[in-house]
Amino acid sequence: MKSVDTSILWRAALIQALSVAALSLALALALPHSFFEDWGWIAGPAAWIACALLTARVLGLPVMSVLAGAAIAGVLSLAGVLLGVHWLSVAIAVGVFAVWCARLERGEPAWT
Repeated sequence: MKSVDTSILWRAALIQALSVAALSLALALALPHSFFEDWGWIAGPAAWIACALLTARVLGLPVMSVLAGAAIAGVLSLAGVLLGVHWLSVAIAVGVFAVWCARLERGEPAWT
């Protein structure tokens, strides 16, 4: 069993959480609430994936593996969304995603 790299865990959680929050805020300011009622089912997962791609790029993690972790975390958060605790489920999904990323083999970070 591969160990967890705590440095990656905390950085992945921070990058994903901040990018999801920033993108959510930008979309909320730019689009009417009715957009999310009609298109939230696709806008939310698309935003989550975009933020996961950013996290993979910044941390130098394998994109396809990161996307697999994002999908797993996203599916797990669906229960919270259906129960009406959307932001709590996002927090849980960020944690699951970060643990997933912390177990991946790392390549070169984007900034080198």
